[in-house]
Amino acid sequence: MATHPLVTAFQQAGQGHVFAHFEALDSAQQAELLADAAEVDLAEIAELNRTLVQANAAAGVDLSDLAPAPYEALPKHGGDAAAWADAKRLGEEALRAGRVAAFVVAGGQGTRLGYDGPKGTYPVTPILKKSLFQVFAEKLRAAGARYGKPLHWFIMTSHINHAATEAFFQEHKYFGLDPEHVHFFRQGRMPAVGFDGKILLEDKHRIAMSPDGHGGSLRALQRSGALDLMQREGIDILSYFQVDNPLVRFIDPAFIGWHLKTRSEMSSKMVPKAYAGEKVGHFCTQRGKTVVIEYSDLPKAMQEETDPATGKLRFVAGSIAIHLLDREFIRRMATGADALPFHRADKKIPCLDAAGNPVKPEKANGVKFEMFVFDALPFAKNPVIIETDRADDFSPVKNAEGVDSPKTCAEDQLRQFARWARANGAELPVDATGLPAFAFEVSPLFGYDEDSFAASWAASSPKPAISAGAVLE
Repeated sequence: MATHPLVTAFQQAGQGHVFAHFEALDSAQQAELLADAAEVDLAEIAELNRTLVQANAAAGVDLSDLAPAPYEALPKHGGDAAAWADAKRLGEEALRAGRVAAFVVAGGQGTRLGYDGPKGTYPVTPILKKSLFQVFAEKLRAAGARYGKPLHWFIMTSHINHAATEAFFQEHKYFGLDPEHVHFFRQGRMPAVGFDGKILLEDKHRIAMSPDGHGGSLRALQRSGALDLMQREGIDILSYFQVDNPLVRFIDPAFIGWHLKTRSEMSSKMVPKAYAGEKVGHFCTQRGKTVVIEYSDLPKAMQEETDPATGKLRFVAGSIAIHLLDREFIRRMATGADALPFHRADKKIPCLDAAGNPVKPEKANGVKFEMFVFDALPFAKNPVIIETDRADDFSPVKNAEGVDSPKTCAEDQLRQFARWARANGAELPVDATGLPAFAFEVSPLFGYDEDSFAASWAASSPKPAISAGAVLE
């Protein structure tokens, strides 16, 4: 068994130590180690060792020639109302033609929330406590009905939560979606290496593997066959979002229309930063390319720079991880010469030493490799950034308490429901922040955005009564 082709390949690549304990393993453990090893692209690891590990390329981010990226402002902030209306019309045409699919990155667990399970199964709505997945599923169902074309949904899981995620959808009968339109696939993984470039073992029968970052989603779409399925179905635009944000408008006709009218290969939504040090990426331009600079990489002085004419922040465009990507652009970024670059992250990685004894490091002892989806932006033709209202698109559930917590998210949902209801004539008292005096809920099946809510409200006779605990569906 020790002459298995994988063992030979690892030995020839100078990584033979991965199989040092192979003969002592039982057959099930041998199978697990071989399965891990089969995921490793040895040529890729050798190249990353050369370019990132040996070159010690954690040196820093290039901040030269940075300027704030231009964006399409909302009409209420001076944007061109006619252009926005035209974009919305184009986007609605694309939705009616079935050209758009949704894609959620859902590999995470609810650990930071003190929740045991896939993050997408976490309950978030104010009254019915619907899960994140149910909220998104109902938005998709409602949009499919509105535009007369069911939407496909691609869901990227991880090795940790894939089985639990699929079981959750089966248990809930896919929340009314056609299972044929819901596609699950796993995120890729990368082995961790020591500072000497040697692949680390987590156990004698397991390689120390970790997810390859949200940028790995582009490779996973290609490898899973999702892009080929999109091509067969006539889908050429993918709406990318993250699983922790129930407010997200991932079926947004105006956004889709801006993407189409500018012939963009990758488009992004921005929110104006709430304050200089807000922990969001910054959309910038650099020598003619659009880039995202993480808040941790942009010096405090630059974060706080203001425009002398207006007194407003210069680097104001915050990234909220909502993108549209062209199918063939994804294919190019997954496989071609433009394929996304990896980043180096030095980490404390529990592993085995040369003698096979477990090591719990006190400080960073190795490197993990990850990709960021926004790194595709500099490669995209005609990238466009549009402004969105935070209140309409962004209230993630990240922390158990405080900012971006279940409490703040539920309150933001209530503000949105109240705003929609009041705009359509409902008598509903709210405080200075727009928060209603009591909790109620609007199902996405009644309204998943301002337009769909207004249409359902107009069609209702008598009008729905909104009171404490009420659910409009």
